[in-house]
Amino acid sequence: MKRILAIAILTLMVFHFSSCEKDDICVEGDTPLLVLGFFDQEDPENEKNVPSLRILAFEPITTISSFNDRTNVDSIGVPLRIDTNATSFLLITNSADDEDGMETGNIDTLTFNYEVNEEFISRACGFIANYNAIDTIRQVSSENWIQKIEIIQPDVTRSNAIHVKIFH
Repeated sequence: MKRILAIAILTLMVFHFSSCEKDDICVEGDTPLLVLGFFDQEDPENEKNVPSLRILAFEPITTISSFNDRTNVDSIGVPLRIDTNATSFLLITNSADDEDGMETGNIDTLTFNYEVNEEFISRACGFIANYNAIDTIRQVSSENWIQKIEIIQPDVTRSNAIHVKIFH
């Protein structure tokens, strides 16, 4: 009986340690964010903070949590959807709530179109999504706070550089 128990424990230990591989922990990365940089319309080389910026995503309408809501920022990273080839955002400057909880800031709508390219990283990490051929559509009105948009890097494979410049 002791011999069978010892063999069983030894067998379990061999299976346990032989099934582990060094890629069982994912440290290699995530799906990159689309990085938006905000620049001065009058001096296009200078970054310019957007006061009290709030970004809402459509379907469902939710506040983007990749940065602090209603802060003054000159660049941010926003997640793109992987289940479709477009993501729409409401970019709100001077965001605040009125007495009834309604948004009072200046709202511009941007839609980013792209191709999703899934890449296998490892067994532990699975797949990440990269985005290719980024393009944008902006609803234009006389009250837009965004004056111009320039795609700097149409392929999103990393989150460490600006992909889209927004001039205001």
